[in-house]
Amino acid sequence: MTSEQTEQESRNFMHYAALKTAIINNEEQRVKELLANKSMQTLEKGYLLDLARLNNNSAILALLEAVPVVP
Repeated sequence: MTSEQTEQESRNFMHYAALKTAIINNEEQRVKELLANKSMQTLEKGYLLDLARLNNNSAILALLEAVPVVP
């Protein structure tokens, strides 16, 4: 694995962690910013939807549901 791949994986992990935190804190605008032009895997999307359901935030749920899933 190259250092570029490791760096990219680190950025992806940090982005995902920031997204989880924004969902938990009901930060709708921050979630919107973090999801801009992004796609995610089915498992990731399902987990984030579950987090949003726990907070019962329909706006964040709608944002997450609109995210495309990568094959």
